[in-house]
Amino acid sequence: MLALLPLMLQAATVPIVTSDAPEAVAVTVYRDPNRGGGAITLSNLDGRALITETRTVDLPAGPAVLRFEGVADGIVPVSAIVTGLPGGTVEKNRDARLLSPAALVDGTLGRHVRVRWTDRHSGKAREEDARIVAGPADGVVLQTASGVMALRCSGLAEQPLYDAVPSGLSAKPTLSVRTMSPVAGRATVRLSYLADDFDWQAHYIGRVDEAAGTLDLFAWLTLANGNSISFAQAETMAVAGEVRQDRNAPTGAMPASAQALSLQCWPMGTTSDIAEQPPFAPDMIMPAPPMMMSAPIMVTARRNEERLQDVPMAVMIAQQENLGDLKLYRIPEPVTVAANSQKQVALLNRRNVPFETVYALLVQPARDAIPARAEIILRLQNRAKDGLGLPLPAGPIAMVAPRGDRDLRVGEGDVPDTAVGQEANLSIGRSAQVQGLLTTVGQDRWRYEVSNANPFAVTVEAVLAFGQRPLLGAAKRLPRRNGLPLWSVRVPANGRRSIDLAVPTPKDD
Repeated sequence: MLALLPLMLQAATVPIVTSDAPEAVAVTVYRDPNRGGGAITLSNLDGRALITETRTVDLPAGPAVLRFEGVADGIVPVSAIVTGLPGGTVEKNRDARLLSPAALVDGTLGRHVRVRWTDRHSGKAREEDARIVAGPADGVVLQTASGVMALRCSGLAEQPLYDAVPSGLSAKPTLSVRTMSPVAGRATVRLSYLADDFDWQAHYIGRVDEAAGTLDLFAWLTLANGNSISFAQAETMAVAGEVRQDRNAPTGAMPASAQALSLQCWPMGTTSDIAEQPPFAPDMIMPAPPMMMSAPIMVTARRNEERLQDVPMAVMIAQQENLGDLKLYRIPEPVTVAANSQKQVALLNRRNVPFETVYALLVQPARDAIPARAEIILRLQNRAKDGLGLPLPAGPIAMVAPRGDRDLRVGEGDVPDTAVGQEANLSIGRSAQVQGLLTTVGQDRWRYEVSNANPFAVTVEAVLAFGQRPLLGAAKRLPRRNGLPLWSVRVPANGRRSIDLAVPTPKDD
């Protein structure tokens, strides 16, 4: 025991060095690979971000605990890498206790505080020394010179006063590492880690010029940060493509939590003796510098009913780069990725992109066939000579068209991930004017008819999904799309077109 005493004393007196904020930060956001085209919800973000922070710290010689305050709530501790420490990293921990009323009581349990309470007879505020003897679960019990009292159970104003924050509590999420520096000095360190509760998405607006057969395409890059920490003036990037996330991998310590204090009282006397008041947590009074809270920053596009050219085209547009098989979109200037908010930055802006309108139908044999409305497809060629020629990340699109001096919404849909050189088919809704109907004319024989109630001709593409049995007759010579026969036909204004379909009659075994 005597031999171990010096080591125990040394461990108990390891100096703590605190870095309260980074000097520079970079945020690279990866999309939720399972979200598809659904909307982003701040309360349910399943994407991730790679955070890289640069910090300057003054280290003593020998062992020390270095605390990085202000990391993301959703930090994955096992992913954290610290470089630049002269003695390297011996151990790292995700500090799991945040400053809160319950954590204050728990950290001060058994210690002396001061309590301010209201004298029942005089109505004046009084203060006296007290010791917290129980809490925070199911209430707080204080021992004072006047006796034992349960906090906030008298029906009058009561609050504990703390002289300092208990050791181990932090107002911000914190990652701590142990290091062993050979000499004292200043070091510039880089902290990199993965963090949950991020996501991003592209949001498109298309303005259709029907007479010219072109559209203007604009897109926002929407970044979402569901953490309580803001990343000010961050070098910000977004990565498109499917990146695997192993949710079964160990994540280390549980996320830090700031637990509320729940007080339960069983006062003596009658209910009329105590004024009714809602439950609330004790106030925290302690000497501390004021906290500056920044309001969430969010840039939004104007309503779709307004002209696309009236939407303020930001000078700052994300720049696309290659990242292996992935695509990286770099915001050219530092921006603030604010806590619990979304931010939008211009992603692309293309004018006069030619398109073709196609009405798509899926044909399947059915016992009780009913008319099916065709899906409206705007088909673009993602080529430079056609006004595009850049990767299009997946995201929703709102289509508008000019009517007089206003733009009116004409459809909504989704843009799939589209590489350069690929065909982009933008689904913007279904048409009540173009319909298809399959009728049975005999055993294993049908007639499929498409009708067009528009005052102009349309192109209809019908995919014939009749299972593994081949089609006979003229349908046998149809081209195929994704392995299925495709009937493409031009239907005149207020006209109809039909095709007869048949499959071989199964032979008896």
